Amino acid sequence: MSRLQTPFSDLLGIRLAIVQAPMAGVNTPELAAAVSKAGALGSFGGAALSADDLRKGIRRIRALTPAPFAVNLFAPPFSSDDQLAVVLEERVPAFSFTFGPLDATPFRESGIVVLGTATTAAEARALDVDVVVAQGGEAGGHRGTFLGAFEEALVPLADLVPAIVGEVQTPVVAAGAIMDGAGIATALELGAQGVQLGSAFLFAAECRAPRAWLDALRRYETVVTAAYTGRPARAARTPFLEELMAGPEPLPYPEQARRQAPLRERDGYGFYLGGTGASRGRELPAGELVRTLVAEVDQAAR
Repeated sequence: MSRLQTPFSDLLGIRLAIVQAPMAGVNTPELAAAVSKAGALGSFGGAALSADDLRKGIRRIRALTPAPFAVNLFAPPFSSDDQLAVVLEERVPAFSFTFGPLDATPFRESGIVVLGTATTAAEARALDVDVVVAQGGEAGGHRGTFLGAFEEALVPLADLVPAIVGEVQTPVVAAGAIMDGAGIATALELGAQGVQLGSAFLFAAECRAPRAWLDALRRYETVVTAAYTGRPARAARTPFLEELMAGPEPLPYPEQARRQAPLRERDGYGFYLGGTGASRGRELPAGELVRTLVAEVDQAAR
């Protein structure tokens, strides 16, 4: 049996225990569909979309592939009731969320597999989900932290996965600077039943991250800061972000982003989410990247 066939992959009905992380704003239905076609779990980040556009995105994925996929939103109150209703009405195969707990009952009753993000073992215990996504401190994007200070929740993935595995009975998916098959193999050895890769798929042909975003992740180290949106996120430490970090205390999420409009108009967009491994991203079509990762995992097992 392949190392990438696990109880987690069986639960989702996928061949490979690999999840493409949701990346709201840049991951397209085409990216999610390509990953799912390749046997992994594509994700569609819908947090920034209206309910109508979210529904259109879901239906576009279904037009491209019959394979399982996931839709991601923020936990209430950061997502609207209308967005959550679309997920239920469309009966998507899997629903993932971050920023806190939510009531999974209506989703389960609709036959939807529920994945929730935790950055500590305590958060994992607080989630009522079918799968826990363990977001290590290395992970790019917004932090899912909802208990305690975010600085205390920057737990290295090598420590976080065993801690959460020891606390919950559900499958655990590891997320954080996993960029290749060797990283996948290491996460599985830690006890994870699957992996979630975000930065690796930012560089995929089907992703709409602009060239400036990719170049910034290759050029700059990353940092976790709330300076852009008011909520901690790991991004490239660009001059734009440095200026924000040196400024006044951020407003609460999401009002802080509105404060950035004058800077964006003057200096251009300079907030580029990504994990600590992002500089190693490979510019490949998503399906080819999935096949490359599988080959690397097989090689690591020899």
